Amino acid sequence: MEKSATQKVRLGVFVIIGLLLFVLAIYFIGEKQKMFGETRQLSAIFNNVSGLQLGNNVRYSGINVGTVREIIMINDTTIRVDMIIDKEVFKHIKKNAVATIGSDGLVGNMIINIVPGKKSDQVVQSKDIILSVNKIRTDDILNTLNITNKNAALLTVDLLKITKEIKDGKGTVGLLINDTVMGSDLKKTMQNLKLTSEGTTESVTKLNSMIAELNNNNSVIGVLKDTAVANKIKTIVGNLNRSSNEINKVVTNLNATILNVKDGKGVINYLSNDPKLVSKIDSTMTNVKAASFRLNENLEALKHNFFFRGYFKKQEKAKLKAQKK
Repeated sequence: MEKSATQKVRLGVFVIIGLLLFVLAIYFIGEKQKMFGETRQLSAIFNNVSGLQLGNNVRYSGINVGTVREIIMINDTTIRVDMIIDKEVFKHIKKNAVATIGSDGLVGNMIINIVPGKKSDQVVQSKDIILSVNKIRTDDILNTLNITNKNAALLTVDLLKITKEIKDGKGTVGLLINDTVMGSDLKKTMQNLKLTSEGTTESVTKLNSMIAELNNNNSVIGVLKDTAVANKIKTIVGNLNRSSNEINKVVTNLNATILNVKDGKGVINYLSNDPKLVSKIDSTMTNVKAASFRLNENLEALKHNFFFRGYFKKQEKAKLKAQKK
């Protein structure tokens, strides 16, 4: 059965519309993948790409600026990722920019985020390799959370065991909670500590007051803080020191004299240790006393003598005149 002209026209229109849609899809996909515009290549080195695939987006400061062109494994710990970046944005990327691998949303595709560097004037060149930072992967986070959950479960079991022992009155804490007598004793102890603390505060206050009074100029220590008084005390101490030295010299000389007396040297030792000399001195003093007595008697006799009576009367009259004057 031959097709009518209308059916042929419809088929042609459908084919044309399909081709247009296909071309538009190719254009938008190519535009998104930066296949038709002018681009530049930029690379980064990672030790784990975390599921990154060819064609994934590349963002700079949160803006889509390119796609992942190629992923090359250099060795078991080094993976190079080549990116194609729009030429208009490429000139804004500095050499100290940092590339990181993240996810587009919570469960979206993996993307590369390029974080701008700070205080740099050097712009990257085509096929340059920029710095990279490997962020913590979701698997690592889940493993850490798993370990944390296990530790939390163990802590919960231990905590339940401890609380049960406390409730049953076991251990020091359980005894403190369940023993009313000990609780009362602790209460009294705390009261005594409070009273002691108050007493200590009062003592410290009094001590501070005493220190303040000591700093007063009217107190002994306050007077000693005066430079004039301090200089006088220093002079007195110096004089006492010199006097002490002189006394030491006198005592030294006196000790030497005493040693000389003990050793039989000098007149004092001779007088004190020779009994004959003492006897002679005693006899001499007795004779001198007797001679003095006799001399007085002779003088008294001369006063009554006829020849000397006038002389002694003149002496008495002269003496009386002197007393009257």
